[in-house]
Parts: sequence; structure tokens; C-alpha cells
Amino acid sequence: MATPLTERVVYSDFFTDFDKHPLKNTLLRKTNVDAVKQSLRNLMLTDRGERPFQPNLGGHIRAMLFENITPQTFITMEEMIFDTLAAHEPRAEVIEVVVAQSSYEHDVQVTIVFRVVNLQEPVTLEILLERVR
Repeated sequence: MATPLTERVVYSDFFTDFDKHPLKNTLLRKTNVDAVKQSLRNLMLTDRGERPFQPNLGGHIRAMLFENITPQTFITMEEMIFDTLAAHEPRAEVIEVVVAQSSYEHDVQVTIVFRVVNLQEPVTLEILLERVR
């Protein structure tokens, strides 16, 4: 495994809060797997129609939180997540999407297992979606 000093940066994204490096005065960035994880999380938490001029971008999963929770709802959510990630994130090859109700009544746990393009090992991303009243 490569050390952080010799790891080649293939993918790079800025932090979502645009933090600056304390010494260089440049924007901090996430690289490789962390950049792809951030992108997947952003796609999941974006509703369709939320971004101007991109009406089909986003997972539209938060709207599903207010549906009656049945096994079919989880299957529909898994399909929506899989389709969204396949359409909008070419850096990730999605292996599995699992949606399950968490221990709390109004929360849903989303687990995405994916492989970053050009890397062999699978990566797991877990997102807790909460329904706020």
C-alpha cells in the first residue's frame, strides 16, 4: 500500500465548507477515495430540482423518508440510489446499496459499497438519513 507521501492524486474536490490551508492560504481539498465519498454523499442529500439548471441531478431520497415505510419503500430507495449514482458519478462503480431502518423510528441507514475506478479494494460509505418534523 502506498504511503500518503507517494500516493498519486487522481481525483480531487474542494471541501464543501471551502476551508483554507492555514499556512499556504489555499483551499483545502479531498483527494481520491475521500473525494468520491464526498460526491456520493452530496448526490444522496440533493433533491431533484434543487440545483438550478440541473433538474435531474440528485437522489430525491429525503422525499422518500416521509412515505409509509414498508419493505417495498426500501427496495424503491435502493433502486433510486443505484440509478442516481450510476448516472451522475462516473468515478464510482457501485457494487451494492442497502437501505435499512435504523434503531430509531424516523431514521434510515444507507450503506453504499462501491469501488473507485482504477482501485481494487471496495469502499463502504454509510449515511444516516433523518426525518425532521
